[in-house]
Amino acid sequence: MIEVDPKRAPAEPRDAATVLVLRDAAGGGFEVFMVRRHGKSGFMAGAHVFPGGKLDDADRDPALLTRALGRSAEECAAALGEDDAPTAAGLFAAAIRETFEEAGVLLAEGVEPAERPALHAAREALQRGERTLLSVAEELDLRPRFDALVPQARWITPVVEPRRYDTRFFLADAPPAQEAAHDRRETTAGEWLGPGAALDAEREGRISLPPPTYRTLQWLAEFDTADAALAAARERTPPTLQPVFHDPGDGAFVLALPGDPLHPVSEPAFAGPTRFVLEKGRWWARDGR
Repeated sequence: MIEVDPKRAPAEPRDAATVLVLRDAAGGGFEVFMVRRHGKSGFMAGAHVFPGGKLDDADRDPALLTRALGRSAEECAAALGEDDAPTAAGLFAAAIRETFEEAGVLLAEGVEPAERPALHAAREALQRGERTLLSVAEELDLRPRFDALVPQARWITPVVEPRRYDTRFFLADAPPAQEAAHDRRETTAGEWLGPGAALDAEREGRISLPPPTYRTLQWLAEFDTADAALAAARERTPPTLQPVFHDPGDGAFVLALPGDPLHPVSEPAFAGPTRFVLEKGRWWARDGR
């Protein structure tokens, strides 16, 4: 539920990253790894989302760039379509760290199955805030794969929310010989779902999807393969979507997206619904055009 307080000054959004880890499905098509947020979480409690989290100061450590593969800080900024190179590089690092923490998937060169106990210990230490991605990479001689991440979109929480994030969405192929698993701390379940299957589960009330997750799954569902989705994301600068909140006075709150008549940006970021309407405690996708 949105907490609306017209007297509250808008909170500054915190930089964050989330990753759609993709893999080919056994019966054809592809799947994305999703986790269920803890029911007591202060943000998106109980919802199915992609692994991710906020940018930490340690993610900006310039020493990470000496170990990272595939992109310089400037190339990270160019891929995101942004100007702040140090922050851009930090977001790529945060994406890798959070995917490891929340999904157990480490996008790095040098990950060996024989080192699984050491990787498990490193993951738990990261979750407790006792280690950094750089210290783990140095200890285990790993090279974070910045080039494994493909920016897809940038979602900024509406100004009416008390807790706001400026989240960059990335795509990545699941590394071979690594098994995804939720962290059992901030999340209570993890599963591989086809984009269409996840949307069906939401429509049937079996899972809850926040609007950004729902729209991203709709975008994914347009493709037959993970490679096609990755290729499409590479071909464009990630669009920015900051939903605009409207209260029509009847309790059916509206979140308008770019391309909707209620949004100041006339060009839609993606094909599909341009707004979400809150009815009976649930967001429903609608086309406001």
